[in-house]
Amino acid sequence: MEQRHDILFKQLETYRSYVLSVLKDVSEEKAEIIPAGFNNNIRWNLGHLYLDQYLWIQAVTKEETAVPEEFNKWFGFGTSPKNFTNETPSFDELKILLENQPNEIKREYGNRLEEKFSPTEMGMHTIEQVLIRTIFHEGMHLQTILDIKKLI
Repeated sequence: MEQRHDILFKQLETYRSYVLSVLKDVSEEKAEIIPAGFNNNIRWNLGHLYLDQYLWIQAVTKEETAVPEEFNKWFGFGTSPKNFTNETPSFDELKILLENQPNEIKREYGNRLEEKFSPTEMGMHTIEQVLIRTIFHEGMHLQTILDIKKLI
């Protein structure tokens, strides 16, 4: 694997570890609180982060991914905790999924990072480009999580 790919996966792991570290003092109950002015809670943000990386990989490859289809109705764009059911993963389950995701993506797609596909609406045509985009997205949701933490 090329050095830049190693760096990309190191970044995915490092940023994800940071997201998980800010959750150490958040209880399952606090992860359910939707503060005034917010549409979602910490639990929703975690599920959304997990889903987003797979959705973008699927968008560029047009292949099925490891994420269960139900994640779209729970954590997709425009959804909210109002969409949760008894089957929706718990806060603790989502943390485990997020912790494992960077290595799962590396194992599944690490040798395909530069494979060319038809471009997405943003012009991305490789998995590598998609993963770079998801790092930016993760940072946005990290800030949302930090903002919610201040209010709960």
